[in-house]
Amino acid sequence: MPLIPFADPAAMPEDTSASFERLPRKLNIFRMWSNAATCFPAGIRFGNAILTKQKLNPALRELIILAVARIEAGIYEWVQHIPIGKQAGCRDDQIAALAAGDFINPAFDAREQAMLKLVFEVVRDVRASEAAVNAAKAHFDAQEIVEIILTAGFYMTMARMTETTRVEIDAPPGVTIPDFRKIR
Repeated sequence: MPLIPFADPAAMPEDTSASFERLPRKLNIFRMWSNAATCFPAGIRFGNAILTKQKLNPALRELIILAVARIEAGIYEWVQHIPIGKQAGCRDDQIAALAAGDFINPAFDAREQAMLKLVFEVVRDVRASEAAVNAAKAHFDAQEIVEIILTAGFYMTMARMTETTRVEIDAPPGVTIPDFRKIR
């Protein structure tokens, strides 16, 4: 049971309610997030931009999201993004490697490994090393690197919200709920 009640759609301000009603699925994460009525509409737009408008290809974006979820033990985000990741082109061996916390696994090519190293350092250290940034620069342009960082940051925020408030996991069919601990 969540530590904070879900927002009541009938009591939401108009713009928050409109953003909530436009959602194709009223997932528990959105029911919790909409408690922050002033942040919810803009946050949904930002999340949608990450999911639909970035230069990064969808498979790379999903590897970032799954890596952040694994590092942070963001179970809710992990569970929701397994089917999204598979649909975007993430392979089972890549997902298994991330689940094991193995970001340098041969399942990832050099480009993916450079990206995952950058993500790991951004999440763990806040300020990624010059070596990680330079390795990413060998494969990604400035726009893509900033998108990597922003995607990691957005999903760090979502993991903190869902884990701290104990949002009940409304798992997609067929997805197992793991028992992860934060990677340090």
